[in-house]
Order: sequence, then structure tokens, then C-alpha cells
Amino acid sequence: MTFSKIFGSRTKQAVVAAMLALPASASAEWGLNLPRGVTPFSREIYDLHMLILGICVVIGVAVFGVMFYSIVAFRKSKGAQAAQWHESTVVEMLWTVAPFLILVGMAVPATKALIMMEDVSGADMTIKVTGYQWKWHYEYIEEGVELYSTISSDSNVARRLDSGIDPNTVQNYLLDVDNRLIVPVNQKIRFLTTAGDVIHAWWVPALGWKRDAVPGFINESWALIDEIGVYRGQCAELCGKDHGFMPIVVEAVSESDYAAWIEQQKSESDQPVALNIEHN
Repeated sequence: MTFSKIFGSRTKQAVVAAMLALPASASAEWGLNLPRGVTPFSREIYDLHMLILGICVVIGVAVFGVMFYSIVAFRKSKGAQAAQWHESTVVEMLWTVAPFLILVGMAVPATKALIMMEDVSGADMTIKVTGYQWKWHYEYIEEGVELYSTISSDSNVARRLDSGIDPNTVQNYLLDVDNRLIVPVNQKIRFLTTAGDVIHAWWVPALGWKRDAVPGFINESWALIDEIGVYRGQCAELCGKDHGFMPIVVEAVSESDYAAWIEQQKSESDQPVALNIEHN
């Protein structure tokens, strides 16, 4: 019994059309490579990744090419006899020196990237990032401005009573916050990362690095964002039941807009707090 007799020709056409459309729609969402990022360090990491990936591909093609050629060209059915290379000085020198030179060639740019990652000198500003269960606390050290950042209620539909809502219809599902980390472009920012309770990890892929937030310790990082935009990330260390609800949103703005935002934050913090006291 054929497929058409069981399900009908229209069903068959619908299934075939869906199968043809599936690769195109699915491949559009596949992140098969590292993001290039918007900082000098993230681009350095991307270029290093592509260099080492290219070396690995060349080695893989060469090794498997020689292997399959040997299997076919020198198979037993053709009467081939295995060559005896035991204690061949030339062969042993080749398979020792060649990998050594390849590793040295990979170590040079890798070391450069590691040194670049740890160089927080010459920073224009410092931001302290503290992780809590389950929110982030940002302190602009030089400006005396601080804020808490938690997941936005519009983004967090997973824990609502009507959680049957399709997350694909919610913009930035689980990746939006009530208070964004506002930073200026073209300024080197020094990040001090720590935690107030358990281990967290502050991770924004576009910046090119991830830093653990460990209670009692301060880890240093830096970023110099050269493109205005909004960059999202998440806590990357399992920190409790609401680990999946600790998004990070960094908004890079022009230096003038950043200065205006800082002044606005300072003026709001200077406003007196009205106390609602009932007199009997």
C-alpha cells in the first residue's frame, strides 16, 4: 500500500513541501560559528579561532586523504606488502618536528590574545558587576551611580499562569531586563566581577569573553565597544533554580548620550524620598 493511498495526495504534497522548507528555515537559526563581536578582543579571538580551525582542516584533509589513498592503492588484493619503517630516523624526525612547528605557530597568536585579554591598563572607566540570586548589580565607580538589573516582566512569560504563550512571539524572550547596563562607545571599560552569594558568570558573547563571579574574589576584564547597539547575554554558571532568568543587556551609546544618562541618574538619586507616615 502506497503513501498516497493511506494519506491522500494532498497530505503527501503538504509533507513534501514541509520537508523541503525545513532546511532553509532551520539553517537560518543555526549559530555554527563564533560571533565576530564588537570589541578588539572579540575580533582577535574570532581571527585566532578561524586560523586554528583552518590549520585543523588542512591537517585533517591531508591525514585522511593519505589514509584513504593508502587503503585503496595498497590493498591486499593487489598484492601490496606493508613497508617496514621501524626505527626510521627520518620518519621519526618528521612526525616530531612537524607537530612542534605547528604548535609553535599556533601558540604565538594565542599568547598574544591571552596577554591582550589580561591587559586592563589605561581604562577610561570602571564598572563593578556583582551577581546575586537572581539579578545583577552594577556600580559605576567613578560616577557614584549604581543600579540593579533583573529580568523584565514582559520578557519573562515562562513563569506566568498563561505560560502556554508561544515564546517565539515574545520579543527577546528571557533576554530583556528592566535596567540596562549603559556604556559609552570608544572608551576602554574595566569590569570588576564578583558575587554576593554563589558563583555566577557574566557573559555577553559580543564582548568576546566570559568572567566568573565568585564570592570573595574580584576578576578583572575589559571591553572597548566601537559600535552603538544593544548586546545581550546571560549568566553562564548554574547558580540555582532561577539561573535561566538572569539575562544581561548592555546598551552602547554615544559619549554625549552616556554623559546625559549619567546626569539623569545622579539627579534621580538626589531626589528626596517621600515617606508615607500616617499620624493618628
